[in-house]
Amino acid sequence: MAKTKTVYTGQEVSEFLESFVQNQQKKADSYRLISLMQEWSNSKPKMWGPSIIGFGTYHYKYASGHEGDSPVIAFSPRKAAFSLYVYSDTEKSKAILPKLGKFKQSKACTYVNKLADIDLEVLKLLCIETIKYISEHHECSCRIK
Repeated sequence: MAKTKTVYTGQEVSEFLESFVQNQQKKADSYRLISLMQEWSNSKPKMWGPSIIGFGTYHYKYASGHEGDSPVIAFSPRKAAFSLYVYSDTEKSKAILPKLGKFKQSKACTYVNKLADIDLEVLKLLCIETIKYISEHHECSCRIK
């Protein structure tokens, strides 16, 4: 079975940002996302893998037997765009996603160029919906009351 790459590393988030993110606007947006996601998740930021900043943790196990831990919500300040790991496949998320602003969507994440391109209130709703979904469906440190 393949080893999971996205694991908690213990690296300091600020150390990662200062060494990895060269664009000053992307760096400022990264610190803003950290502040917002920390508030929304009530979890401190942690490094997962070489470039993902995650909040909260949950344990997953697939039918195949593969299992591991993952952040509840997360982002990565990649060179081309931010990769936001904040989407759950729920009816509520499907309804609010089109209101996010300028983005691209793949199966696993949402890509945005800069925070000015999106509505942060909609991002908050997506994050809260994802936290709620994971809290209800997985072993999670993020229980929403």
